[in-house]
Amino acid sequence: MTPGKSAETARPARRRLSVDRRREELMAAALELFSTRDAEDVSIDDVASAAGASRALVYHYFGGKQELYVAALRSAAEQLESRLRPQEGGRPIDELASGLRRYFDFVEEHAAGFAALLRGGPANRTGEVGEIVEGVRQRLFRLIQRQMGVQEPSPVLRTTLRSWIASVETAGLDWLEHRDVERPALERLLVDQMVALLGVAAANDGEVAGLLHRLK
Repeated sequence: MTPGKSAETARPARRRLSVDRRREELMAAALELFSTRDAEDVSIDDVASAAGASRALVYHYFGGKQELYVAALRSAAEQLESRLRPQEGGRPIDELASGLRRYFDFVEEHAAGFAALLRGGPANRTGEVGEIVEGVRQRLFRLIQRQMGVQEPSPVLRTTLRSWIASVETAGLDWLEHRDVERPALERLLVDQMVALLGVAAANDGEVAGLLHRLK
């Protein structure tokens, strides 16, 4: 066997994957990189190497890094939003705890996607990327509204719910980084935080006071 033939035989054959599966692999590799590094610090070559693909293949499927970044974040957002579909049937506070548990299921199972979706400052949250992130927040906001039976929140309640959502996001990122709090304990803490925030809001808004009474 000639040396050239031997080298050819030794090279692992590239797997034949469907278009959808190949795209998923490229996006998964990108999310892993974007979860720990700013998008501008990740190159197409980095993604290709992480996915075991060629640079040309990444360009073939996505056209460029920005397109890949947006597609990867949108995929993560869609997976998270699918976990937030309302499941009614219990007390509002129990439904809130259930929704939070599903949220943290995603955080744990798709750590790279969650971190990539939420890390970075305002400069990384403009245009399409900002719309994707804000879409997830709006979905969570509407879910909480529905669970609480609120049609149109007052300014005080709106501010309170948005503040709590920001706390949940921060808690998720902190938990992924440290994992020094048991998940059930963290989820209970966040539910208690919601009740505490509503208690403060109730002192400034009679509508919230009535809502808090219904929740307990």
